[in-house]
Amino acid sequence: MTDLAQAPSQTHSAPTNPTELGIARAAALFERVDPASAASHLELVLAQDARAADGWILMARIRLTLGQAEHALVAATKAIELVPEDPRPMASASRALTLLGRHEEAVTMAYRAVIAEPKNPLWHDRVAWALLAADRQIGDAEQAARTSIGLDPHEAHYYFTHGVTLDALGHTDQARQAFLTSLRLEPENPVAQHRLAVLNGEATRAPEKKRRGFRLFGKRGGDHGGDVLP
Repeated sequence: MTDLAQAPSQTHSAPTNPTELGIARAAALFERVDPASAASHLELVLAQDARAADGWILMARIRLTLGQAEHALVAATKAIELVPEDPRPMASASRALTLLGRHEEAVTMAYRAVIAEPKNPLWHDRVAWALLAADRQIGDAEQAARTSIGLDPHEAHYYFTHGVTLDALGHTDQARQAFLTSLRLEPENPVAQHRLAVLNGEATRAPEKKRRGFRLFGKRGGDHGGDVLP
């Protein structure tokens, strides 16, 4: 589960019309780690029904997985226009903006997601990573990471995020404990293993651009397990 690991904000019934069936098919392809086919299929669906908000929300996530930040932002923006109260496209837009280097906008959009759904730890995690990528208000990023942990104390990823924020603040011992907690919850995650090794002086820190992008944590993340967080 993660930053753009985006759990639906509401439960949907079984698809009953061609648009819903098409979106469900694209989601199934995405689940099978075939984002290119999912995008191609979803393009056809959205060409027929451009007001399908769930389709644009899914398209934004698929484009992010494909590394197509500009296209992801377009899809997320369309979804926001259709469902302005839904935090999912806000989080996708925030992530796309981070990848595009538009950090002020990314932070603002992440906070909009939190305001829309304050009890969802994913959006607080997105705030933390948006601030980290912007290299500003790291104290606020650390607080956002702690909030995510408070809302879901069993998710390894949130402890990892907390460790990164603590490391950025220079709190090495606390960062080490956060990484250890993350690894207790998900022992095989290589990103957390490497980050802890760096902190312990056992490995070399990766270049900055790569250091802030990593494979998602969370075996419980379901359809989000293949995304990459900025």
